Amino acid sequence: MSQLESSIFTDLGVAPVINAAGPRTVMGGSRLSPAVAEAYQAANRHFVVMKDLQARSGEHVAQMLGSEMALVTSGCAAALSLAVAGIMSGTDRERIAQLPDTTGMKDEIVIQACQRYSYDRALTLCGARLVEAGSPEGVTEAELEAAITDRTAAVHYLGVDFWGVQEHSLSFETLRDVAHDHDLPLIVDAASVVFPLERMTWFSENGADIVCFGAKYFGAFNGSGILTGKRRYMEAAIEHSFVNFETEQNRAFGRPFKLDRQEIVGVVAALTEWFEMDHEERMAQNEAKGRVLRRTVANCPGVTSHWETRLTSIMDTVRLELDEGAAMSAQELSKALANGNPSIVTLADGNSLDVVVNQLYEGETEIVAERLQELLGG
Repeated sequence: MSQLESSIFTDLGVAPVINAAGPRTVMGGSRLSPAVAEAYQAANRHFVVMKDLQARSGEHVAQMLGSEMALVTSGCAAALSLAVAGIMSGTDRERIAQLPDTTGMKDEIVIQACQRYSYDRALTLCGARLVEAGSPEGVTEAELEAAITDRTAAVHYLGVDFWGVQEHSLSFETLRDVAHDHDLPLIVDAASVVFPLERMTWFSENGADIVCFGAKYFGAFNGSGILTGKRRYMEAAIEHSFVNFETEQNRAFGRPFKLDRQEIVGVVAALTEWFEMDHEERMAQNEAKGRVLRRTVANCPGVTSHWETRLTSIMDTVRLELDEGAAMSAQELSKALANGNPSIVTLADGNSLDVVVNQLYEGETEIVAERLQELLGG
């Protein structure tokens, strides 16, 4: 890290850290590639009519994702909120202005109880109410059907398997068919479903009405995302955008979800680069980082290591298993790494320590390796 790069944070009294925990919101998301940073800087030189930029960028994104329409948003959570707002209000200006008061609207979102997660809060920000189908242990198709009433606005499906939620849930195909049998849209949270590339288009190609992504997972900004889907629902969601609030004077719900022109351009640049990237080379570079770390701990007492590709190569991880013979526990090791200089942030889980290599910059892999050897011996 250069003196300038370091001083940007230290001048604010904030210590820069080495991120070995993955593309996490609390760590600032991702690192922009030179191409995305260049696009951001190029967009910074000129102003633009934001309504035009919103429309044209959406066309480019929709074409890449194989969907009818798309909107660059201020994160995946914002995409979910805008989608629900649009589904409830449609394009009715009075209803748009009325939210989060849902009087007179269908305002229930059916969600599988076994797929409840902290981020489902985004579904209710605009006044909607979640109705659980089944139990945390699982759900049947009959229970899903029973949860649908004349108040149901949409059905939700969590397309990400962060926490093993898919184990007891109904399939995407089942939810799609049930939702469509009731003439209801299916909303898919596909936040990190960005690789292999065909996974980014799969939900739309197979009948999802709305799909939401977190753009940080393909190298865009921490606070950016994509809302994409069928024109009927997208047009209503876009009515709630911050741009339409300003240009249509419709008191849209999404006014707080504002984006800079530079961010919109950057998301398009990042998605374009992601689709054109040599992913085999990207994964090979990550595996090389993993080999450095695994060689370092190979002779450390009480430590075994494994290479794990998680979220289909969005979190390529060296997992260290520490037994009683190790110099310290996983929790102690994680704390010691974080308290060092530079601070290294990892993920401790029981007797395991995860070192995610995707965000490790040039030279940082070696720093992490040295610290691990210093703390674990061998």
